[in-house]
Amino acid sequence: MTDVKFSIVIPYKQRLANIRSVFTSLTEQTLGPAEFEVVVGVMEYDPQYVALCREFTDRLRVVSVLTTGEWNTSRARNLGIRHATGRVVVVLDADVALAPEALRNLWERHFQHGQNVCVQGQVFGYDAVIDDDVDMVAVQPYEACRKAFANLGSADRSQLDPRWSPAYASAFARFPWAFVRTGFMALPTDTVRRHGLLLDEGFLGWGAEDQEWGLRISLTGTPILLAQDVYGIHLPHRRDFGAQDQSATLTNRYYLAKWPRLELELALAFGGWLEADRLYPSVEGELAEAGAGRHLGVVAGTVDGSRVLAVGALLSTPAPGGASDIDDPEVEALFGLGARSRVEVLPLAGFALPYADGSADACHLLPPVARLGERYRAAIRREAERVSLKIMPSAAASSH
Repeated sequence: MTDVKFSIVIPYKQRLANIRSVFTSLTEQTLGPAEFEVVVGVMEYDPQYVALCREFTDRLRVVSVLTTGEWNTSRARNLGIRHATGRVVVVLDADVALAPEALRNLWERHFQHGQNVCVQGQVFGYDAVIDDDVDMVAVQPYEACRKAFANLGSADRSQLDPRWSPAYASAFARFPWAFVRTGFMALPTDTVRRHGLLLDEGFLGWGAEDQEWGLRISLTGTPILLAQDVYGIHLPHRRDFGAQDQSATLTNRYYLAKWPRLELELALAFGGWLEADRLYPSVEGELAEAGAGRHLGVVAGTVDGSRVLAVGALLSTPAPGGASDIDDPEVEALFGLGARSRVEVLPLAGFALPYADGSADACHLLPPVARLGERYRAAIRREAERVSLKIMPSAAASSH
């Protein structure tokens, strides 16, 4: 077994001032430098970055894996994860500096006995980003970080990262993977290797790749925990908020297409995971009643050359690990005999759909939709109007 406890995996491109502070924070860890390595997935060839690494070679064990190409956060992380040799992979952003006791506490409280857990570290200061329209971002000397860590030592840190606050407790208990953040987290390298837990490089731009990774981690049976006294601070940098919002819209649709789950469409449609947690029990009840014991879903296919959606389709209850099948005469009639081989079936209520604006010619809102409460009917109709050029309510739906 390796003597290296941690592989600190950092994705990097064009954040020279930030990663200098991150490296400095790692040199000041109370865990000895021989007990961890730093593995950086670098998506550029930059002599300045190489020179920076040279400054730290007498204090840190730095392994850099360099490549070129368009920035892809997941790919950069995967470059580092593939070369990790420590017992535990610690995923850290290039703009998160760690408190001096962070790694020692992480090891002694969560991993020294071989625990198979996914640990979330606290990160403070995510509001320290500057709109991309600002020309310059002041780079503070690292002494500012030392002062911040000194102040945080006596602060109520449960209030500074909202995931640790009582307001989030119920949602975290129901959907722990939704609160996985790759800014600072850790899990055993053996768990990563055994389950093939690399990040999905299909997430392009800024988005939910960390949540999706968290879901796959959770599905292996690995508990997701919130660490205590394991924290870092987010360093200021520029961010294009407009581009970020646009990117998040696209990546969330990719996420929903890959994992069409009720809790995810609730979070996307109703304002986030806290509201999804609050609504989940009542929505489950309404959907079960509307489907009269069958699941509701969305069916997409082609009718006479037109792209057609059917929302509120009745689906059979799948066998464990299986897929739902259409159990709805109206859907069979709409798409024709043998429709199962020519349609896409998603187990979604229709609150959120993984399709582009105006990508369907028509959307049929089937009778079960009309049996839902007004708020849910309205949400489904809004999403149908976004996706399709024409809404085709059934006779039952039109009566509401």
